[in-house]
Amino acid sequence: MLDLNYVRENLEQVRAALATRGVVPEALDSFAEADVERRRIIAESDQLNAERNASSREIGALMKDGKRDEAEARRKEVNELKERIAELDSQRDGAETRLRDLISGLPNLPHESVPVGKDESDNVEVRRWGTKPEFDFQPQDHVDLGNALGILDLERASKIAAARFAILNGAGARLSRALVNFMLDLHTREHSYRETLPPFIVNKDSLFGTAQLPKFEQDLFKLEDERGLYLIPTAEVPVTNYHREEILDAAQLPLRWAAYTPCFRSEAGSYGRDTRGVIRQHQFEKVELVKYSLPENSYDELESLTSDAERVLQKLGLHHRTVALCTGDIGNGAAKTYDLEVWLPSQNAFREISSCSNYEAYQARRAQIRFRRSGGAKPEFVHTLNGSGLAIGRTWLAILENFQQVDGSIVIPEALRPYMGRLEKISR
Repeated sequence: MLDLNYVRENLEQVRAALATRGVVPEALDSFAEADVERRRIIAESDQLNAERNASSREIGALMKDGKRDEAEARRKEVNELKERIAELDSQRDGAETRLRDLISGLPNLPHESVPVGKDESDNVEVRRWGTKPEFDFQPQDHVDLGNALGILDLERASKIAAARFAILNGAGARLSRALVNFMLDLHTREHSYRETLPPFIVNKDSLFGTAQLPKFEQDLFKLEDERGLYLIPTAEVPVTNYHREEILDAAQLPLRWAAYTPCFRSEAGSYGRDTRGVIRQHQFEKVELVKYSLPENSYDELESLTSDAERVLQKLGLHHRTVALCTGDIGNGAAKTYDLEVWLPSQNAFREISSCSNYEAYQARRAQIRFRRSGGAKPEFVHTLNGSGLAIGRTWLAILENFQQVDGSIVIPEALRPYMGRLEKISR
């Protein structure tokens, strides 16, 4: 959520910045109207309060002079003023609630380094690692490979649940588990993250804090439960909310968390896209990286978080590139985002496998996550960051496609072999 005072004092600059994200300028007209009304109410209330205080002093003087009738008349006037002031206070609260509601629906302001553009075609490649594999045969996609090896079963998953679910069997399930353990070990042992295992179900306050609610409720799976609970769309939600409504000590920052969780998304609005295989599923797994940072350090932390996610792909030997998202493609709450895109031979293209974002104070303001510097300083909002390190399913399919052999077998990357019982190849 944006800072209310900043928007109020810099309305035209905010309007221009949000326009680069596709927000029409008129979207802020309601904010301006509500703010004018709030200011009018406050001005009238202040004037009436001043009149009430003056009248109260006059009543005291009249009583002292024995002019009780005049004093009583003044009291009636003061009571009428009190009633009007109470009405204005209620109107002011309503106007402020309207302002907060309007603010909570606006996306974050893009960082000055974010390229301006309309959609993913305007994203900017920052760097590329490795080379795409060369095959002397026609490479298969992960679905055909997985089916032939008996490690992927989409048909029975659909029977058990619905479309866009998958079953991994045998070495396929083991490969998925190996990826989880490999990523957690890498991030905790080499990248200084602390592992956490959060709840996979969260409440409305948590989803508001990370900005999934109210705007993106259609993307969530809501439980039929009177407590208003939801399955998590990503570990970002429970881990970012870990310190909701708390004031941290500046000396504690940065905090770096790594969490494995399943994730659940309805994928509303994505029907017809990536329907084949496990690229876009209702249930999938990730190792998520979450950081709490001092504001002045958050962009250095974004670079290191992105590097940590890239390191996973490098150790696995997967060709990939890093892309800076443009203003028209970054997520609602992010101020800056890098996407990591892995090479998929079956599509002859790079596909997103991780998004690494700095939300600055956007989430922290919604979730009231603050810190205090030394010397009893006024609390400030932390900056929050997160990124996949990595998405397990997409890494799994990238391994199948990039390390396939002419006989349909899959060579296991060396970094994963200790987690696979030294298995070097998945074969029929």
